[in-house]
Amino acid sequence: MNDPIGDMLTRIRNSSLRGKSTVSTPASKLRGWVLDVLADEGYIRGYEKGTDANGHPTLEISLKYYEGAPVIRELKRVSTPGRRVYMGVKDIPQVRQGLGVSIVSTPKGVMSDAAARSNNVGGEVLCTVF
Repeated sequence: MNDPIGDMLTRIRNSSLRGKSTVSTPASKLRGWVLDVLADEGYIRGYEKGTDANGHPTLEISLKYYEGAPVIRELKRVSTPGRRVYMGVKDIPQVRQGLGVSIVSTPKGVMSDAAARSNNVGGEVLCTVF
């Protein structure tokens, strides 16, 4: 797998469009940090660590719905392994005039665009969520 974050985002997008309550993805620290931001911003209910049948660590993500529609309407990968996108604190994009969230990997950790602006740090824009 070349893009683990892109794979996780695609699993979340596909499962939410199918109306699934949970989705499983292989575990990693970066995936956990991205899921922490999604949970803090209210896009998912949360996640739990577990193992699959072969003993590999996994993350069970609980998706969130509002009146039968998925809370996550749009989930886009910005920075890919072939094209990294780095932005300074002044250049971090606002998603849908501030209604959405950009997830940024900074030297101070993975955080939302608002947290990155308040901490005055830039970094790699991983994805945008609306």
